[in-house]
Amino acid sequence: MLRETSGGRARPGGRWLPVYGALLGAAAFLVVRGSLTDDGYITLAYAKNLAVHGEWGIIPGSPANSATSPLNVLLLGALTLVTRIAGGPHPVVALGVLTVLCGGVLGWAWQRIGRHLALPPLAGGLGVALVLLNPFVLSAIGLEVLLIPAVLLVLTVFALEGRPVLFGITAGLTVLTRLDLVVFVVVIALGAPAIRRRLLPAAGTAVLTAAPWFVVSWLFFGSFVPDTLAIKQTQAGLFAPWTYSTGPVMYYLGYPVTVLVTFVPALLGVVALAGWAAARFAVRWPEFPALGPVAALGAGGVLYFVAYSFLGVGPFHWYYVAPTTTAGSFAVVALGVWFGQARQRPALRTGPPLLALGVAGVLVLGAAAVDTAQGLPWKSPVIFGNWAGAQDYARVGKALGERLDGASVASPGEIGTLAYYCECAIIDEFSDRGHAKELVEQRIATANPLMSLALRVNYHWLDRSITPRKPDYRLLYGAGPATGPDSWQVYSAAKGVGHFTLTREP
Repeated sequence: MLRETSGGRARPGGRWLPVYGALLGAAAFLVVRGSLTDDGYITLAYAKNLAVHGEWGIIPGSPANSATSPLNVLLLGALTLVTRIAGGPHPVVALGVLTVLCGGVLGWAWQRIGRHLALPPLAGGLGVALVLLNPFVLSAIGLEVLLIPAVLLVLTVFALEGRPVLFGITAGLTVLTRLDLVVFVVVIALGAPAIRRRLLPAAGTAVLTAAPWFVVSWLFFGSFVPDTLAIKQTQAGLFAPWTYSTGPVMYYLGYPVTVLVTFVPALLGVVALAGWAAARFAVRWPEFPALGPVAALGAGGVLYFVAYSFLGVGPFHWYYVAPTTTAGSFAVVALGVWFGQARQRPALRTGPPLLALGVAGVLVLGAAAVDTAQGLPWKSPVIFGNWAGAQDYARVGKALGERLDGASVASPGEIGTLAYYCECAIIDEFSDRGHAKELVEQRIATANPLMSLALRVNYHWLDRSITPRKPDYRLLYGAGPATGPDSWQVYSAAKGVGHFTLTREP
């Protein structure tokens, strides 16, 4: 919001938002750092391998293309490289630094959005907290769940400010965060008149920013898109009968309060988006604010949800971060604009918008209550389904590395934390390109004609002569206490007591 100083000059309110975001990011990381999920450790294993060996893969000596977010790995790898000044690599410390930086960026973006739309600073504070206290986000820290809202809000800022070159650079970084975020790039670009008028420089800088990585990935790894798309599509049956579109109902049955504090802000955003569109294009109310790029951010969230519903992927909880945080952010902007107009125009009552902002505040406090009810610091995430907690996985991984003494082992189905701590050749479709190739070919054979064509183009340069690596051992998971030699007992908040057993392959 623009406030008047004693000298009559305007100055932006909410200057504290970047610091507030960074501090809240630091607090969130301290809460979750000991409970990172297995998929989060896949990213950390990539970052460690990149910083130590200069290789792109989960395990040394085995190139892979299963990192969904190249930008996340590159940033964590660079920060991990910096941590080597203090001795060995510390990817978890690097993750903490990146979490703080993302929090600061969120605060900066909300400060700029608030300045352009004359929002009360409280709206920016709620917007930052909406992301950093979101249980779905915190349950997937290590993945790109904080980079997503950070880059999308920065993209919205440059669209609001009509800066096509900076918009293009951020657009390139956005698709490097996740290629599927191109939905937001297109919608926001079309929703910002200043970007539409200078689409060529915006698109050109976006291509120059992102193309080098994708060309290298397509030619060297044989895949423009990370293998995780095909892998996750083959895993959709893990949640049967639930699909991505019905996933929120599935999560509601197990985590009703968590789902409410996560999805209700997004639903409010959808309602606000419909009301804004009606006012701007149906009623043509001239005094209604032109929220173009911010409305496009919310619309992108809706389109993203629809697109994922058709992709045939399972309802993995981190897939809901992009649509919920963006639609929820638009809800906060709309409520903030409503409140600002009510304060400036005596004909409007301030009660309803103030009450609406209060409801948003209650939802943020509800998210904080869900987070703290998990215990501080977390021993396991709120949304969790792994066979073992992070600390038990770390213990098994270290023991496994000593036991194998250079031999290879087939993963039990969850690889990230084990690979990170084992520092051994642990093999599955995420670490071995031969196994990934088999799933890719399976997916191409079973996909509809359009998806099959897209996958064949994407994997045009894939080396079809790659064969799956044969492991020396196999690690198996079973329910109940451990029994016998080469068996390690673990505990999971989702599965209870279980054990891993090492067996030699014939």
